[in-house]
Amino acid sequence: MSKNLFIIGKMIIKTIGHGTKTIEEFVGELKAAGVDFLFDVRSVPRSRHNPQFNKENLKAALEKESLCYRHLAEAGGFRHPRKDSLNWGWENESFRGFADYMATEKFSGALNQIVETARNKNVALMCAETLPWRCHRFLIADALVLQGIEVVHLFPKGKEKKHERTPWSKLYNGMLIYPRQEKN
Repeated sequence: MSKNLFIIGKMIIKTIGHGTKTIEEFVGELKAAGVDFLFDVRSVPRSRHNPQFNKENLKAALEKESLCYRHLAEAGGFRHPRKDSLNWGWENESFRGFADYMATEKFSGALNQIVETARNKNVALMCAETLPWRCHRFLIADALVLQGIEVVHLFPKGKEKKHERTPWSKLYNGMLIYPRQEKN
């Protein structure tokens, strides 16, 4: 029995990291969570160490199980921080760079694609990192939660955790930012 990802009209989007799973484990986790559409949010949809997650292999394996796949490079990580960044709350440069990128039209368009697809499909966002708080999926989840969408992170063995927006994130002129935190 497939889990419906909508609760009385509330949209839910899941996230998952492929890590070192077998393709069978990965597909099983998606199906157990009721996912039928996977957005690959890796900038480069390849894995040297886990070739089962290379774009062509992953797409074929998912289609074999009647799951949809779309690579969405515009939501991919590996962005460089801007010199005029408003996101100094992230000490990690790659997170700060992605937070800066989130203020662009390209990211906004990617986010809109995700949300529009989730109106009719049970969507998950996938990257390589198993732990969402070590991945740009965490920041994408913040942007989705800000729109009133529930985000649930999937973990191995059927475990799930509802996303809570990053505590130091703020809305500034309609943008999600992560300002430097005051040190006591």
